[in-house]
Order: sequence, then C-alpha cells, then structure tokens
Amino acid sequence: MVSFPDVAGANTSGSDRYEALEMAEDALWAALAGHMKLRRSIPVPSAMVDGQEIVVVNPIAAAKLELYSAMRDQGITKRALAERLGLSDTTVGRLTDPDHRSHIRQVTRALRSVGRNPVIEGRADPVRQRVRSRTTPQRPPCRCPSSGTTQKIQGATAFRHPPAFA
Repeated sequence: MVSFPDVAGANTSGSDRYEALEMAEDALWAALAGHMKLRRSIPVPSAMVDGQEIVVVNPIAAAKLELYSAMRDQGITKRALAERLGLSDTTVGRLTDPDHRSHIRQVTRALRSVGRNPVIEGRADPVRQRVRSRTTPQRPPCRCPSSGTTQKIQGATAFRHPPAFA
C-alpha cells in the first residue's frame, strides 16, 4: 500500500514495490489534479523520513501545478493571464486544465509570465534501475528530460511528495 501523508486521497497499491511505485505516480497526479479542479491549494510536501521515496508527476503536470499555484497565490484570473500572454481565454483554460495535453513550451511561457521558471533535475532512480537490471541490459543513466527525470519548479515542490508504504 502506498499513501501520501500530505495528499488526502492519493492511495494505491501494487503486486510488488516496483508496481506500487509506478501506480503511485498516477495516484499522486490524480489527487493533485483533483485539488486543481476543486480550486483547492496544492499541498506542500513535508520533510522526508527514513524509508520514504520520492514520487514525481511528469514535467508538464508539474508545470501545470506550479502555474495553478502561482495564479492562485497572486490572484491572477485566467482572463488576466490570457491578456498577459495575448491568448484567448479558451487557450489559457487548456493550459490550466489537468486533463488537457498541453505543450511544455506553452506552459513554460505562462509560468514565466507569472514570475516562475521551470527547472528540470535528472536523478537516477535506484528502485527502477534494480528492477530493470534484472530484465534488460544496463545502460548508463542519461541526463535528459525523457529518462525519468525529477522536475523541480522554482518556488514550489508540491508535485514531489514522499509516499508512505504500509
């Protein structure tokens, strides 16, 4: 069983630790997307304790969470953001819609307009590397966005929560 102490409703499990961690990414995103849809604040993760691992959402989801948080914190409406960016209300609505597939370039532009910059940090994932090494030849880790990166957005880390295993 995987749960997130700071994110109510983000619970999942799997047949083994690897599967549970894979499913935890989806559970975390679904719960945080629910906060956006219900216009709630995104919870800030507490400090990690021994035995916890970091679970992240994909970079575009992380950027959308940060955009939502920045707009909420600064009292910026979708209409006001649309005016800043010279875009339609509909387009900005898509940038802040957790269910819409947006391009990272568009979300990054919106983030910069609210004073935030995305920062991507690549890290080795020891759990997944251990499982992968048993099934496929080991490759040296790649430091690029497509190789399981951990994303940090300056000013918030709400998308980067340590799960609790039961």
